[in-house]
Amino acid sequence: MTVSHSAHWGAFSAGWEDGELRVAPHPRDPDPSPVLQNVPAALRHRARVARPAVRRGWWEGGPGPSDRRGREEFVEVGWDEVLDRLAAELRRVYADHGPTAVYGGSYGWASAGRFHHAQSQIHRFLGMAGGYTQSVNTYSGGAAEVLIPHVLGPFDQVTRSVVTWEQVAAHTDTVLAFGGMALKNSQIGPGGVSRHVERGAMLAARRRGAEFVLVSPLRPDLPPEVSPRWLAPEPGTDAALMIGLAHTLWAEDLHDRAFLRDHCDGWESYEAYLRGAGPGVGPGGRDAEWASRICGIPADEIRALARRLARGRTLVTVSQSLQRAEHGEQPVWAGLALAAMLGQIGLPGGGFCYGLGSLAHYGRPRNAVPVPTLARRPNPVRSYIPVARVADMLLNPGTAFSYNGSDLTYPEVTLVYWCGGNPFHHHQDLARLRRALARVDTFVVHESVWTATARHADVVLPATTTLEREDIGAGGTDSLVVAMKPVAAPYGQARDDHAIFAALADRLGFGERFTEGRTPREWLEHLWGRTEKALANKGFPAPTFDEFWAAGEHLLPEGPDDGGVLAALRSGTALHTESGRVQVGSARIASFGYDDCPGHPAWLPPSEPPSAEFPLWLVANQPSTRLHSQLDFGATSRAGKVDGREVVRIHPGDASVRGITEGDVVRLTSPRGACLAAARVTDEIRAGVVQLPTGAWYTPASDEDPTCVHGNPNALTRDVGSSRLAQGCTGQLTTVQVERFTGEAPVVRAHEPPRLA
Repeated sequence: MTVSHSAHWGAFSAGWEDGELRVAPHPRDPDPSPVLQNVPAALRHRARVARPAVRRGWWEGGPGPSDRRGREEFVEVGWDEVLDRLAAELRRVYADHGPTAVYGGSYGWASAGRFHHAQSQIHRFLGMAGGYTQSVNTYSGGAAEVLIPHVLGPFDQVTRSVVTWEQVAAHTDTVLAFGGMALKNSQIGPGGVSRHVERGAMLAARRRGAEFVLVSPLRPDLPPEVSPRWLAPEPGTDAALMIGLAHTLWAEDLHDRAFLRDHCDGWESYEAYLRGAGPGVGPGGRDAEWASRICGIPADEIRALARRLARGRTLVTVSQSLQRAEHGEQPVWAGLALAAMLGQIGLPGGGFCYGLGSLAHYGRPRNAVPVPTLARRPNPVRSYIPVARVADMLLNPGTAFSYNGSDLTYPEVTLVYWCGGNPFHHHQDLARLRRALARVDTFVVHESVWTATARHADVVLPATTTLEREDIGAGGTDSLVVAMKPVAAPYGQARDDHAIFAALADRLGFGERFTEGRTPREWLEHLWGRTEKALANKGFPAPTFDEFWAAGEHLLPEGPDDGGVLAALRSGTALHTESGRVQVGSARIASFGYDDCPGHPAWLPPSEPPSAEFPLWLVANQPSTRLHSQLDFGATSRAGKVDGREVVRIHPGDASVRGITEGDVVRLTSPRGACLAAARVTDEIRAGVVQLPTGAWYTPASDEDPTCVHGNPNALTRDVGSSRLAQGCTGQLTTVQVERFTGEAPVVRAHEPPRLA
């Protein structure tokens, strides 16, 4: 017997055959993700957390700062014992330090299910417990999530559905893809993906005659089937290339003056910048020659590309990867300004689209009715940080910092509670993160497997996986809602997050308020009721919960593919920006006085360029074989490794001068640390660049040697903000040296449990 289920990378069916779990993609999916085959290993892998476990030093000595986190054995204890101790610790922290001393981490994708959504559960619990310091924005899009509301409008409203894949297939003549549109990224979408349409849409556009221009140091960032023209600039110089293109449009009078006049604000300041305003610019201004000296693309190619963009329907896309870097706001803003100069914002398949191809929920019409979701309870305190600044907060309590026009202060946090995420994947400079976590009194983690985050915790509570519980899988731009049915009993003593929080809430005196008297199944019925009512109100078939659950799925109606607020702009509807128009320049941002984010798009050089000691750029991008670090032990993820080690891609010229050949174990070093990886020599990468995907579980060589033997690039990356405007993550790029590893390479034991007593 098979049951329906869903994950962020696709809807699927699951069942047992000859004692083994088998999974199959949903039949409506034209291009299923290979990541699905990571699922069977998840249920009974030795990396699973079987019982509540507590770091020995915390259990025997009580809470307090400790540099033994990540180095000490764990004691397995009973549920009642650990929950009693944890409830007492929460009471102590709230009484002695107040709610701002509790940080509710919970950053990560966790489950596609909408009730057992880890972030919703922990924020609901901590909000009722008294409040907590929370995070805002994401590691994936932190810079853009702050900038775009200033210059274009509310983030989701102006990014997700304004340009769709159907429009690209039917209307676009030129796709200028800064950072590419890699299919490995668009195989993933929050809440699940039932139809992977990206490859098919790009092929349809190509067959119609559309040209794809890939701007990336990595050739695979667009599928080869669309025969993209590949431009490989110096990493981090996309904004300079965009400015050079914009200068050509301006100098040759190819820009749309009427659109800039009628629908944009701040053009004058950007025009002055193109002309050469500011120091260190020659008489030609920031022209193609100026851009070429920075990005390495010949000036004639820049001019020819600008002329191409001015012909036909052009779509400028900027991937999430570009803004995960120092000054990451600038390529997003410069890409928007370039599209504004072309005058096609709001036209079908034209203009500007941030993130198209970066995630599966971009480029699709929204559902016509809301999907079932667990509402987030308001936090009674206002303490917050940008999510990527967590180590700064823990290391520098009481220190002032700038964010989005405000002057804020880091709170003093003594208890960190994490549920549904893995900061030892998402965060940068992992040695620094270890030092930061050593400062707190207590670090609590809900986890189904022994990730590095779990290994660094004081209290590890075993959580079920989605395969072991009921839920509803749904995403706002995917029409399929899935009744997620369990395929196995919980592993060991694992409990779902809701049950763990309900038991803690009982001990703290608000159990009835937390559960509202509902079982998980009754919560699912309650959440489905909102969708059922919305369907009925709009005249669509509206099955009851029992009918939906018996069927296993339901298709929601799609909303209109009408270009949204950007199309409405062309007919006179104002945007939600400071002027009601597209902000090519912004007086509001200029008023903040940030030298690392001026009032118009700009090229700002990196503060840590390649050097004699660290001569190569490292691109630390998303993996193709898993979702972030999830199920790193799965079949697809393991198949992408060499002898259990992650693979780094290096250009033949860079490999040759270092004596590196295919399959060699190499050591990558940066000013922050070191890691080992297996070399793959390829000409599909720009010379002077190496690429190592994120997501390999951080595995230090020993207690004394923090070198990651598994190949996690965040042992190397910098933990600094994108700018004072957004304080976003800058983990995409850093500078490194690569050398052939000599001697016997250490065995990778990333997926083995820690010492348990």
